[in-house]
Amino acid sequence: MKLKFIYLLSLFFVLNSCKNENEKRLVENKKDAKKKELIFSKIDKGWNFNAIPLNETSEAYTTTWPAWRDFMTELSYRPQKTIGAFQKRATTLSRKVIALNTSIPTDFDKPQIKSRISALITKVRMLDLYIHLDDIPSEKVLALIPEINMELMSLQNQMDKIVQKSKIPLEEGESELLKMLDTTRAIPNTPQLLENPNKPRIE
Repeated sequence: MKLKFIYLLSLFFVLNSCKNENEKRLVENKKDAKKKELIFSKIDKGWNFNAIPLNETSEAYTTTWPAWRDFMTELSYRPQKTIGAFQKRATTLSRKVIALNTSIPTDFDKPQIKSRISALITKVRMLDLYIHLDDIPSEKVLALIPEINMELMSLQNQMDKIVQKSKIPLEEGESELLKMLDTTRAIPNTPQLLENPNKPRIE
């Protein structure tokens, strides 16, 4: 009889502790859901990218530079309903921005364009990293969006500057001067041993 009583008592404690654990888990799940909902609403409000080309150059290259067109199109899409949708969009943006660096048109294959693309890649990949963390730092995500917009604006302005500069006709003799300044055409600077004219000759 005593043994049955101990068994029933222990069973009661086990069931009671399981019930308490379930209640705790439910409370934690509710808290987590509220937190995610708050993060989602914050990110949803701040997810505003400038996907419209700033100038004629930027717009013109959406037809001739596929990677540029794809990236700008991807920026214009707005994720909806869940934080998972924002995470997927950030991953796609990260992939599309990297493609910019691998297919730069010859007109823009210049250090000033490459450096701006690299800065843009860094910001977009940081966004992708932060939004995939278990505890999403919404402040950092929201701070990156205007920074990405700034990098995007800087890149488009630089693209336009290069195109406008190429339209300016060269003055007479300027093309020859540019050729002379081109370091890739220069004679290699190899040290040559000069022969000493006073050195005795062996005949």
